Amino acid sequence: MADFHQSGLVATFHKLGETNLDRIESELSWYSQERPIALVLPSLYSELEGEALKTIIRELKEIKYIKELVVTLGHCTREEFDHARKFFSVLPQTTRLIWNNGERVGHVYKTIESAGLHLGETGKGKSAWMAYGFILAERNFKVIALHDCDILTYNREMLARLCYPVASPNLDYEFCKGYYSRVTDRMHGRVTRLLVTPLIRSLKKVLGHPALLEFLDSFKYPLAGEFSMDIDLARVNKIPADWGLEMGVLAEIYRNCAVRRVCQIDIADNYEHKHQALSPDDASKGLLKMCIDISKSLFRTLASEGVVFSDGFFKTLIATYVTTAQDMLKRYEDDAAVNGLIFDRHEESLAVETFTGGIKIAAETITKDPLGVPLIPSWDRVTSALPDILSMLKEAVDKDNKH
Repeated sequence: MADFHQSGLVATFHKLGETNLDRIESELSWYSQERPIALVLPSLYSELEGEALKTIIRELKEIKYIKELVVTLGHCTREEFDHARKFFSVLPQTTRLIWNNGERVGHVYKTIESAGLHLGETGKGKSAWMAYGFILAERNFKVIALHDCDILTYNREMLARLCYPVASPNLDYEFCKGYYSRVTDRMHGRVTRLLVTPLIRSLKKVLGHPALLEFLDSFKYPLAGEFSMDIDLARVNKIPADWGLEMGVLAEIYRNCAVRRVCQIDIADNYEHKHQALSPDDASKGLLKMCIDISKSLFRTLASEGVVFSDGFFKTLIATYVTTAQDMLKRYEDDAAVNGLIFDRHEESLAVETFTGGIKIAAETITKDPLGVPLIPSWDRVTSALPDILSMLKEAVDKDNKH
């Protein structure tokens, strides 16, 4: 059972004992009549063979308050897309699949790019963004929820708790971020524990606690992929296409929402999904790639807030980060000892060293090019340039799902 302590700028909703799931789902069914909810599932084709997605499908079959599911697929062939349609066809909700590399949706991407709007590389961010566009095109939803398809510990309660703060008119939040514990026989979540939190706190030490960093530091699990939001945020938010997605989304939420309309909620006693390799010697993959993208996203967000970077600044920041991360590593080691968990100090220290190298690479990139690759534009911007684009997208997705 969690404590009920409120800290930071963001309202925190804890898991205080057993959830009355029947009551919450009943209320959500009532609220969804006025505030219809769409669920976005970014999925790789390979995840259709995994146990996690099979469990998710079983749980989703029992959920009545979700009006539509939008599955936005990674790269797949025509045969694989047809297999995915059959796989998801067992769901009772209206279900639409977005074939992102198919000819029809590909034409939508090309049309947007031809208008001078850069959409970045293929990835989860771009796929999710296209799903938001399709939901906007349908014009009958008020709430969007999103979660990944590799959650091994998934259950209905996760989704109900995630949707409730935004769907309920009595709470009336615009954005809700999920958080959870990630513990088996050891602690997981190295990128959050050993990169994001110590880096944000190091930046606060160097910069003097700007409001944006206080906001980001208020989230218990800033890299969680699970959230719900008001439909209007899908219209106005810009997002990164790379591993900086989650931090970039939070930065956009900070820009576009009043802080009092933002919350986070404990959605699970424990959460398990696939783990990424550290890849300390290859900056193009694994947690090192994730570290670089997250750091670049954070630095560029701060630059847009007026922070001026220099070589001296980054040297000071990196020295501060190393000390802060090592201090936190000792706390985690002691926490593991108290709870009888395995703690590999060498592996944890190697992660800090790898992340330090990643921050240096990100700093060098930002010094050379402070703007870098632009964010995926907001749908407001896209529809301003191409007024018929949402209709084109809806027609493309509808036709793909009929054949």
